[in-house]
Parts: sequence; structure tokens; C-alpha cells
Amino acid sequence: MAGEEHIKQAYASILSGDYEQAIRSFEQAIAAEPDNPAYHHKCSITCMRSALWSKALRHAEEAVRLAPDQTDYRYHLASVQARIAAEEAKNELAAADPDCTSVIGRLKLALERDPLLDEAYLLLAAAYGALGRFDEAAQAAREALRLNPAHGEAKRLFADYRRRHRRKQRRTLH
Repeated sequence: MAGEEHIKQAYASILSGDYEQAIRSFEQAIAAEPDNPAYHHKCSITCMRSALWSKALRHAEEAVRLAPDQTDYRYHLASVQARIAAEEAKNELAAADPDCTSVIGRLKLALERDPLLDEAYLLLAAAYGALGRFDEAAQAAREALRLNPAHGEAKRLFADYRRRHRRKQRRTLH
């Protein structure tokens, strides 16, 4: 079966909500035509939606390797890399004694790769907040809110860190 038939099967699987089968179909298309960058790109997108980060990264890198001039592929690769960095930062923040300075650095790099990643701004707010840097925490939460105005957690964090920053300023003045 030609790669294009597997792609049609993959899309049918996506429409029915079976992302695992869609990934298998994309991989069959890739096996049929391994040098087709579009197949790698499509597979990567579906892997990313399923939080299969290493697979998403591998296929995104291959799409860029095969078609380095394709802007969409490069942007998607940067987005995958940013999400992986955000996941790593999230795991670090959940640790017993997180290195918030390292987390902040990782998140800033993630945001350089994908400045629209609202989750990275929320994590950045939490890291700044853990360090008592409430003004920067509020700014990061505000940026997450700007990207996603309906995000309840961003609203809560923004209000909380703004209040904490004001309280800290009042204590410093007295």
C-alpha cells in the first residue's frame, strides 16, 4: 500500500478519536516512503497531541532534516522542543526541592522557541513565586492570561502574585 493510503487511514483514525491507530498509520506511511518529510511532520503533530514527546521530537527533527527550508516544519520542531522543556520544568517544580533558578532558565529557553506557550508562562510564574519574586511572577501570569484570557489558573495566579507583590512593597516601605 502506498504512503498516501496510510495517511488517509491515519486521518480517519484521528476523526474517530483513535490517535494510537493514527500514529501507527503514519508510521506505516513513513515505512512506505521514509524520505517524505510531510509524513514525518504529520506523525509528529499527532505524537505531540498524545504527549509522546520523544517520538514527536524524532519525527519533527526528521522532517526538518529532509526539508530544512520548510518554515512550518522548523516552527513545529521549535514548538515540540519548547513543550519538552516545559514538561521537564514542570517535573522539576514538582520535586521535593526544585532548583527554581534552573527551571526559570529552562522556561525562558522554551519561550524563546515558542512564545505562545501559555503553560510555560504559568510555570514561570510558579517558579518566580517560589523564589519570592512576586512582581516577575505576576508578570509571567499576566502573559499567560494575555495568551489565554479564559485560563482560570492564570487569573488566580496573577491576582495572588500581584497581591503578594503589593504586600511585600508595603513592608519594604515601612
